Order: sequence, then structure tokens, then C-alpha cells
Amino acid sequence: MTLAFIVPGLDEATSEKAIAILQNRLSQEQEAALVLKHAHWNVTGPNFIAVHEMLDPQVEVVLAQADETAERIATLGGTPDGRADAITRNRTWKPFDLEGRAGTEAYLQALIEYYDAFIADDRKAIAELDELDVISSNIIQDHVQELEKFQWFMRSHLA
Repeated sequence: MTLAFIVPGLDEATSEKAIAILQNRLSQEQEAALVLKHAHWNVTGPNFIAVHEMLDPQVEVVLAQADETAERIATLGGTPDGRADAITRNRTWKPFDLEGRAGTEAYLQALIEYYDAFIADDRKAIAELDELDVISSNIIQDHVQELEKFQWFMRSHLA
């Protein structure tokens, strides 16, 4: 990859590694926003309105996380790829499989499982970024804090 520039204190190889990790996170963040919106549109049954309304703020936060990740990639001299095909090209996680209209419990359980992988992937990225670029690591750490809170909301709803 050709970098537009290199930020002070990082070399080209380190920047490229950090950018690759961040691009993977960006792709999963973008997909997560789509998955959450899909669930928002298709959830049915008991507690419909509570779950329906719980998901939209999560969509907004995850999209803001994607924007922050993309801007960090650009700050490091890279080119963030936000195209739809980048999501599938960069996917290292299991896709969300629940389709169509389904009950609140089914969607919440599927979303909890999706968040399990999403959070685990972010934590892996944090460990890798800690060795490369603490600023990028801190950004993803902030994202995990929000994701864990959202997952707690879902788990508590099913308890």
C-alpha cells in the first residue's frame, strides 16, 4: 500500500500494519450497523417496541465508530475503504445468519452471538495495536466499552 504520509513517531511498516488492522475493524463496524438495522426492521413479537427502539441508537453509535476508525486510517496516511465489497473482502468473522422476520428473543440471541465475535475481534485488534500504535488501540478500546454495554442491554432483556 502507498501511504500519503507517515505520522510522527511511526515508521511506514508499523503504519501499514496498524492500517490493515483498522481496516478490518472498519469493515466489521460497517457490517454491524447493517446487521443492527436489519434486526430493527425485522424483529417481531413480545417486547417488539422496546427492542426496535433499543437498536437504532446502537446503529448510530456503531456508524460513529466506523467514522472514527476511517478517520484514524486517513490520519495514519492510509485510504479507508468503505465500499460494500470491502466488508466481504475483509471479513474474518462469521456472517450474521438470521434472515427475515423473527421474534425478539431470536434476534436478541443472534445479536448477542454476533457481539461475542465482534467484541472478541476488537479485543484481539487492541492487543495487536498496543504493540504498534497506542492511539489506534485507545480508539478501539473506547469502541469495545460501548459494544459491551449494548450487549449487556440485550442480555438483560433476555434475563
